[in-house]
Amino acid sequence: MSGEHEMATGPRPEPIRFFGTTWVEHDGGYALRRAGLAAGSLAAAAAGAFVLRLGYEGLAIAQVGGLINAMVVVAFAVCSALAFRRTWERFVRRPEGRADAAAERSMQSIMMIGFLGTLLAYFFRSLMEAPGERLHRAEYDAARARHERRRTTRTGNPAARGPKGRRKHP
Repeated sequence: MSGEHEMATGPRPEPIRFFGTTWVEHDGGYALRRAGLAAGSLAAAAAGAFVLRLGYEGLAIAQVGGLINAMVVVAFAVCSALAFRRTWERFVRRPEGRADAAAERSMQSIMMIGFLGTLLAYFFRSLMEAPGERLHRAEYDAARARHERRRTTRTGNPAARGPKGRRKHP
């Protein structure tokens, strides 16, 4: 019961999409949610790849030429690779400042084109942990440690803390 009290008075964990705060104690169907997210993201990636294949076959039927076909394939491959890397990095670190916010806005179209990379990043990350769990856990543990340090320095009998370089005046 003391954990509930600490939760009420201390820092609160930030919820993760699809997981809420179940990532803290790995309870409330955490493992099932992780498996569902992995399966769902892989199924969505497969469906997306199928749709891209239909689009590529449409280009082949239209006989637009080998150069255009190659450019489309390269564009989707590059955008997917960039989206994968960007999504993976967001699981590890938070964007910082205005420069990252501007970069995020400029990357939105590339992220949409490279949706396969984003879905595959979710799939691979959910095999290890809830996507973003390591980042959230580090931030939550740091906040709890700061809270505990502040709480312990304010509680108790100040006279019992011992002398801390007190000067005695004559």
